[in-house]
Amino acid sequence: MKEEEIRQLVCQLLKQVAPDSEPEKLAEDDIIRDVLGIDSFDALQFLMALDERTGVDIPEEDYGKISTLAKVVEYVGRKIIRFPEDHHPCRF
Repeated sequence: MKEEEIRQLVCQLLKQVAPDSEPEKLAEDDIIRDVLGIDSFDALQFLMALDERTGVDIPEEDYGKISTLAKVVEYVGRKIIRFPEDHHPCRF
């Protein structure tokens, strides 16, 4: 799964969890919950859906590590396609 595919999936899943939001307008470093107004229950639903769709297990201790779009893409990407440690998907 490529970075752009992960981004699209994340936006799709966020839209399912928060139908009135516009996740496609998220900047890479926006805090997802703050910008979209997602509560902790919806955030958990999003993470469970992400796990289900990608097969990436996200342990509870990692929840805080994936608060932005960039961090979600990087986290999932590392688990799926094994990005090198120095890879930063949002740097140009």
